Amino acid sequence: MERIDPFPYTVHSGTPILEALKKVNAPPLYAALIVDGDNRLCGILTDGDLRRGLLDGYDLGNAVDIFMKRDPTTAPASIPKEDANNLLKRKDLSWLPLLSELGELKALLIANFLHEENNIDNAAVIMAGGKGSRLYPLTKDCPKPMLKINGKPILEILIEQCIQAGFSNFYISVNYLKEQIIDYFGHGESMGISIDYLIEDIPLGTAGSLQLLPKTINKPFLALNGDLLTRFDYRHLMQFHADHNSSATICVREHVTQIPFGVVQTDGHRLIGFDEKPTYRQLVNAGVYVIEPSVLTYLEPNMPTDMPSLLGKVQASGQEVMVCPIHEYWLDIGRPDALYAAQLEWISVGR
Repeated sequence: MERIDPFPYTVHSGTPILEALKKVNAPPLYAALIVDGDNRLCGILTDGDLRRGLLDGYDLGNAVDIFMKRDPTTAPASIPKEDANNLLKRKDLSWLPLLSELGELKALLIANFLHEENNIDNAAVIMAGGKGSRLYPLTKDCPKPMLKINGKPILEILIEQCIQAGFSNFYISVNYLKEQIIDYFGHGESMGISIDYLIEDIPLGTAGSLQLLPKTINKPFLALNGDLLTRFDYRHLMQFHADHNSSATICVREHVTQIPFGVVQTDGHRLIGFDEKPTYRQLVNAGVYVIEPSVLTYLEPNMPTDMPSLLGKVQASGQEVMVCPIHEYWLDIGRPDALYAAQLEWISVGR
């Protein structure tokens, strides 16, 4: 346990969420401490708090106060080390704000394990078996996940991002032109990881290939479509899933559609009014999931299944599926215009 200066992790009350994101995403806390003008602690803000607020209809322009937890566990700055350590264990905390008698933020206690390497034992599954028909003729002789963005295959970018998040155990489902993927990545030796392949004899859809996972999978696993680009940190998703104790988590992205005309509202033949160039906001499937192993029992052997159908079966059984919004850069590379956009945007959005 280490006592550190809290200043690098503080954000003032009233600050827009967008300005606080760097601190929320920074190790080792992955959280921001919200203070007032007198340095009194008002609350804490984690990535999970942020995403729950976005689902409630708030946006990145809103102040951190709307999203934060207002009653975090704290301790007096004078707390003995042994008592502080016991409090961390009892509350299952990884860090603890220390306050003065007036509520001023004086220090942070950090558990030792936060400074250790952030490896994730969970597996990452990438669905890369599709034909990419909408990208033909680009996919005539090249599987869609092997199309290149600035000289690097999309699938390689996905794997590297997972590695950065702490994953080292990978499964890749393959079907169309599978030899190109297997020959390129092998079993992951050159990247310092383990890769096994889920070979589909017939196309099994976006979820059907999960039935090929080994029975030894006993932890929730990350599942990704092999044709997306995002700056989402998958560590946040795994924590979000753990916090909500659900059977599955699906990531969503807000999609905005603006009608370029005045919409006429009617009641039968009667004019009710006009809505001039309205904007509609909807949540769309981002192709990123966390799945509990128990969900695999809903898959029928050798039957193609898409992910919405699988999650629908989970819900019908009375189990919960949680929704995690992605506010970071995200792009589904399923059409030529999206591939072109990725070529232009990927470097500019930062690594």
